[in-house]
Order: sequence, then structure tokens, then C-alpha cells
Amino acid sequence: MSTRSEMLARVRAALGRPAIPSPTNPPGTQSDFPPLGKVMPPIPAGELIGKFEEELKKVGGIAYHAGSSVQLEEVLRGILASAGEGQVVLSRNPLLGRLELRAKLEAWGRQVISWPEGKAVPSAEIEQFREACFSAAAGITGADFGLAESGSLVLTSQTEGAQLASLAPPVHIALCQHHQVFESLEEVLERLSALPASTAAARGRSIVFITGQSRTADIEQITIRGVHGPLSLHVVLIDDDLAEEPRPPVIQA
Repeated sequence: MSTRSEMLARVRAALGRPAIPSPTNPPGTQSDFPPLGKVMPPIPAGELIGKFEEELKKVGGIAYHAGSSVQLEEVLRGILASAGEGQVVLSRNPLLGRLELRAKLEAWGRQVISWPEGKAVPSAEIEQFREACFSAAAGITGADFGLAESGSLVLTSQTEGAQLASLAPPVHIALCQHHQVFESLEEVLERLSALPASTAAARGRSIVFITGQSRTADIEQITIRGVHGPLSLHVVLIDDDLAEEPRPPVIQA
């Protein structure tokens, strides 16, 4: 049976490509070949947020800015007003708790279903949350990372709980802090691999890359939005110190 290197050598020969010299490094050591560079052009650090917004717009998402609790409330009120009546589901992302979103939404007259708290969550409560996601008017989550080069969001079940809050409701609202936006897929993958996985549940987490609202196309390439996921994606870019600032009293509806 041919080895992998022999098979690839025959393929290169058939294509008229020059042979690659065998590495002189012992097995298990660093290769002689230089690492691959980034696929996309570099993005200066000061342009990451602007680039993320630009790419998000291209894929049908909408970006907002919130530098204060008042601005955040105004943004959320506007989005939820367009979403219509109905309950809102919240993921377990700690940022939502620090921003006291549940209390705000309930003060505005919204019914809220949150991912159950605690490590040993009864299966009945999880099932209730899942059912609520499919009947909710909107789902609100955080994000582990924002990807500037494509305007994508990265969410993990380790942080969010069930991913349905971002996948099932017709409106998905994601809160992302500035420091969570990175330049490239390579940077995001490096940080994903560095996330703690001390438990079996953490090692088995799911990771979702979200690029714009749900869309599909049939054989005639007619684009249909919202078929198997949210019809609209709203990303609220939050100043890093917002979650730590004193909160003004919640305005009643």
C-alpha cells in the first residue's frame, strides 16, 4: 500500500508540479516549511469595529452602538417594537445578567424566558426553554467573538447554554463587546482552542458561526430569507465598560 507522501508525489508528478523535498526534521518536530500566512489582508486594530459593521451589513445584518445603559435601552426598545408582541428568550451569557436585561424587559411588559440557572438543570426546564424558543418573538444572546473580516458572530454552548435562542426565533439580537471583535478566523480559532474544557460538558460544546440572517436558495438560485432560522440579525456593539457602570433606574413601560 502506498504511503500518503508517495500518493501525493504521484499526483504532483501527474500535474507537472515539482516534487517537494523531504523535511530534514525528525518526526514530531517543527516543519522546515514556513507557516501559512493569513488569507485576508490585515485589518488595523483601530478599524476592527468599522470593518465588522461593514461586513455585517453586506450579509444582511444590522449593527448598533450602545455606549450607555440609556442607549442600550433605546436600541432594544426599537428592535423589539419591530419584532411585534410575544415573549423574549434569553441565553445564559453572563453579560445579559450584568446588564440586568430580564428586569428591563419585564418592566417593559415583556414575558421573558431565560435559560435555567444552575449546573444540574432539570430536563423539564430545558425542554420548556427549547419550546419557548420556537414560539418567541425574539431571542437575545451574547457572543463569544465577533469576526471582523466576515462580519460573523461566534457563539458557544459553553457560554450561551442551548443555541436555540440564536437559531429559532425570527429575530436574533446579539450583544457583543468591543474587545470581543477580532480580525481573522485564525485568531478566533486560536482562542476557541484555548477556552477551558475541564468538564465533559465543556469538551462537548457546540460552536455556531453566524453570518447574517438565515437564508437559502433553491435550484433556480432564488434567495429566501428566514426559512430555517432568524429572518433578521441585530448586533449591538457595546462599549467594554458598559456592563460595569452604575445603572439608572429602569424606565417603566
